[in-house]
Amino acid sequence: MKTVSQEENGRAALGTLLREHFEWMHRHPELSFEETETTKHVRDVLVAHGVRILDVPMKTGLVAEVGHGAPIIALRADIDALPITEATGLPYASECPGKMHACGHDFHTTAVLGATLLLKAHESELRGTVRIVFQPGEEAPGGAKVVLDTGCLADVKAMFGLHCSPRLEACTIGITAGALTASVDRFTIRFLGRGTHAAHPEAGIDPIVCAAAFIQAAQTIVSRNVEPFDAGLVSITHVEAGNTWNVIPDAALVEGTTRSMTAANRKLIKERLYALAEGVAAAHGAAVDIDWYAGPPATDNTAAWADLAKETAEAQQLTVVKAPPSLAGEDFAFYQETIPGAFVLVGTGKSAANHNPQFRVDPAALLPTAAYLAELAKRAMDA
Repeated sequence: MKTVSQEENGRAALGTLLREHFEWMHRHPELSFEETETTKHVRDVLVAHGVRILDVPMKTGLVAEVGHGAPIIALRADIDALPITEATGLPYASECPGKMHACGHDFHTTAVLGATLLLKAHESELRGTVRIVFQPGEEAPGGAKVVLDTGCLADVKAMFGLHCSPRLEACTIGITAGALTASVDRFTIRFLGRGTHAAHPEAGIDPIVCAAAFIQAAQTIVSRNVEPFDAGLVSITHVEAGNTWNVIPDAALVEGTTRSMTAANRKLIKERLYALAEGVAAAHGAAVDIDWYAGPPATDNTAAWADLAKETAEAQQLTVVKAPPSLAGEDFAFYQETIPGAFVLVGTGKSAANHNPQFRVDPAALLPTAAYLAELAKRAMDA
């Protein structure tokens, strides 16, 4: 039996190891579905510690296991980075121009890697199996669907994921039942008119007028159709039409995103957006083409598993708060359509927002997060 000092020394050594792996990952970011070197790095660490790697058909990312038999509990980390040029000035800043771990996936990967090593060190004590997913392409999004399509999670009892939060102090755990992040959809609308000289608008159909009318009307979708206490939004983020000052063009493009926290509001917002676009086009004698790109649904934390995540954090003497909701998207929600579980926020110190070139995390949160995830997986086996 290990002495207390041996345990402490082991944790200190693991903390140092995790810091080294975190800095390597931060220096070597790779974009969605291009995570070849990241996958190799994670694989090499797992193999060196005797962790089983499953034969799962994915080009990037991997799935590993610790323990034996049922029940099977899953942990998930996302491994991809963003096309952003880093501006943190960190000594271990990105060495890949135009690429950065600006959303903390390097932290997620390292923390889950640490949890895996902790579980492996006590594998004989586990009363079941922990299946660990190092998922590609969360930012694409859609990497979760790639994992699900392999069938490797069909027998999982519960699944847990995490996201670092620059809104929470380091080592604070944010937990809530139900929706934590929003459904995310993207739309592209093309108003098709008839081009003409700007001096003779009566000879054409102006798609810019259609686009302007739609952009104004779209702001009423949430304000006049969604229950005021519900969260939802329609954001127009890209408008494009014409190429010179004296020609009314043939077409105008309007692109944007919709967000909501419930399936009912997601459906309502889409229906109203289509109705407005088609109505505006008809009123002006134009035509309209609409392309809709459905992203992940809202996350949906199972109440019982959220409670367990909270109890485990408290037992680990971590600060627990109600997770601040966000209309950002998270493809962990695809897992939650068929697998119960919980998605939690982990405070990594106050910082610039995710997806900002100055975003950073406090590596001091790595070891406590790894220990928390390992303990949560063990407790979930007995729940």
